[in-house]
Amino acid sequence: MRARTPRDLNELPYLHRLTSFTGEMEREGSYEWIHFEGCDFEEVDGGSSGFTESAFSAVTFTRGRYRRSQFDDVWLHTVRMVGTDLSETTWMDSECDQAVLAGTELSGSHMNRVTFYNCKFDSVNARLTKLKNVSFVDCLLRDVDFGGAVLTNVSFPGSTLERAHFDNSKMTKVDLRGAGGLNIASGLEALKGAMISTYQLLELAPALAQVLGLTVKDE
Repeated sequence: MRARTPRDLNELPYLHRLTSFTGEMEREGSYEWIHFEGCDFEEVDGGSSGFTESAFSAVTFTRGRYRRSQFDDVWLHTVRMVGTDLSETTWMDSECDQAVLAGTELSGSHMNRVTFYNCKFDSVNARLTKLKNVSFVDCLLRDVDFGGAVLTNVSFPGSTLERAHFDNSKMTKVDLRGAGGLNIASGLEALKGAMISTYQLLELAPALAQVLGLTVKDE
């Protein structure tokens, strides 16, 4: 089933509580009911911070460090993350729309009930992540590494996967049927536990035969 459409800022239930962000982001900071709008965070160390019921609009993160931070019920729109360290972060009940993540570290992160809409992931390290109840809607995932990740109830409606890596990952109720493009560079054996369409199976057949050591001859 296709995920619902993203919410606008004025649809957030905590909108009336939001106050504009001022000052500098700090390590181990606590940010509740904050609206980050038009901010440019370059090489900021915001590690181990907590973001609760907050919104990010047109924010750019460049080479920052936010390791082990927590994002609980956050809303992100037109956010850019370039070379940003988000490893071992925790995400819950959040949504991200029209974001760009390039060269971003997400390794070891945990996500539960998170939806990405119209986002572009380019060369993202998502190794050893744990994704549960996560949807990628109309997204582009290029050179994303899910090596060793655990994916549970994850879907990709309308999304394109280019040169995705799933080495040693584990899938349970992963729905790939809605993906518009499915190009897997490595880790095809990890598709056990995933659902694909007949058309996708035919596209993947040559690569699957190679992984299984099958020789296909019609003579």
